[in-house]
Amino acid sequence: MAFEAPAPDLQKLIAAWQEWERGEQAPGRVLANMKTAGIAQILQQLADTGWSPAGQ
Repeated sequence: MAFEAPAPDLQKLIAAWQEWERGEQAPGRVLANMKTAGIAQILQQLADTGWSPAGQ
């Protein structure tokens, strides 16, 4: 049986980041949470679509 990763979850990514900003989680835990929430897929999709930060 093959493992199928869940779809990326932007709200989980934002929540993980906010926990770190509030000092509630260590950086390693935040990165783990962001990884399981699909950060790699979201970043790849942004790059594939030519997204760039506002003001650049």
